[in-house]
Amino acid sequence: MINQLYDTSLSLLTDLYQLTMAYGYWKSGKAEQEAVFNLYFRKHPFQGGFTISCGLNSVIEYIREYRVSQSDLDYIGSLKGNDGNALFEPGFLEYLSQMELQCSIDAIPEGTVVFPNEPLLRVQGPILQCQLLETPLLNLINFQSLVATKAARMRLVAKDDTLLEFGLRRAQGPDGGVTASRAAYIGGFDATSNLLAGKIYDIPVKGTHAHSWVMSFDSELEAFETYAQHLPNNVTLLVDTYDSLQGVRNAIEVGKGLRKRGYELGAIRLDSGDLAYLSIESRKLLDDAGFGQTSIVASNDLDEYIMDSLKIQGAKIDIWGIGTKLVTAYDQPALGGVYKLAAIRNGSGEWDYKLKLSEQLVKVSTPGIQQVRRFRDSKGFVSDMIFNIENPLIGKSTMVDPYDFTKNRSFEEQMHFEDLLVPVFAKGQLIYSQPSIHETRQRVKDQLAHFYKGIKRFVNPHTYPVGLEKHLFDLKTNIILKLRQGQPAAQ
Repeated sequence: MINQLYDTSLSLLTDLYQLTMAYGYWKSGKAEQEAVFNLYFRKHPFQGGFTISCGLNSVIEYIREYRVSQSDLDYIGSLKGNDGNALFEPGFLEYLSQMELQCSIDAIPEGTVVFPNEPLLRVQGPILQCQLLETPLLNLINFQSLVATKAARMRLVAKDDTLLEFGLRRAQGPDGGVTASRAAYIGGFDATSNLLAGKIYDIPVKGTHAHSWVMSFDSELEAFETYAQHLPNNVTLLVDTYDSLQGVRNAIEVGKGLRKRGYELGAIRLDSGDLAYLSIESRKLLDDAGFGQTSIVASNDLDEYIMDSLKIQGAKIDIWGIGTKLVTAYDQPALGGVYKLAAIRNGSGEWDYKLKLSEQLVKVSTPGIQQVRRFRDSKGFVSDMIFNIENPLIGKSTMVDPYDFTKNRSFEEQMHFEDLLVPVFAKGQLIYSQPSIHETRQRVKDQLAHFYKGIKRFVNPHTYPVGLEKHLFDLKTNIILKLRQGQPAAQ
């Protein structure tokens, strides 16, 4: 579906250095060498305790439609090196023109609650192809996971209230707007104002009128009456153009006229001022006039913190219209996902495990062909363990905190668990049955219900236990020690 936004190949939705590395692999005879990369993030966004995985559907569509078009090849062929000569030789362009993706991809399903260092995607295949996928996969996963997480946080505050996404006008371009609408719906929003997102992704759409409608008439009452006359089955009246409470009174008059025609005043909308006070007073006016079923919509640069404050103040808001701070992930505009080489097949057909060292412990990557096992008890999910599938887990297993080896936990063989990464592509062929966007949205709700409420706090959230299986922890430690000592890291 992502390709519906662009009538062009998206193979060049990548960075130049991915292509220069691909060329280097090709020139050195390494293009077909099998490799494994893991895509993960290092820290939860918004100083929170959980993240919602999102974007897999877009990844699937991107890979299914992947092609290097003739215009792509023409552009690549026009690139020059520092000496003014062609950067890539014709043989490489011919290779790209005939290339078909042969990567196998395992992924955590969209809508799953995930945690730092867990691979959201594991990509295995020819190293040249794995490399070319790095930038687009990060682009598609990072942003949507960020917005879905923001939306899920707002849903936690809203509880059963209706959430409407109104962010297209403030979004980061058309693709940012459409994908944000998708991610917001998955994260827990009920509808969007974005018609293109509604069409492409089957998201419910909502909307009525703006201040300009009211201002175009001689009076607010005339504007309301005219709107109700022509769209009686979609009446939400924006009441704050001039005087909010007088606007509510005018809306009530229009509501009385609607009732005579067999319709109801659906809602009034407050878009400025003291939303707590105005919603409380508006509720009194509506109830006293017999419009107890008319909802109150609030908007105006809302986020989960303002929503929480308004609820504490007793605001009478039923529907929340949220735009800028949702679709731009206003307080943290990037997730910070990374894509790291974790294993490469050597000449003997064995895996050489790889990791990236750093002076910062959090930036030291983990080697291995990773899987995530989530354990649960009768109360819900209790811990996640990352392990290397080349070392199958048999019997009792032990998990070690990657940042403090003195912290460990053992799991008996009979303990309930699920392995989170599932096969999506097998050597380039899609083998995954994609759930609908509505099923994915429900998965978010179901997932969050099974986690300890402490991870859902906004202030000092509980840290959910995630660690490395003991053999993987030892493997990582041994490779680090060898690299620190200047020895080959191959295992």
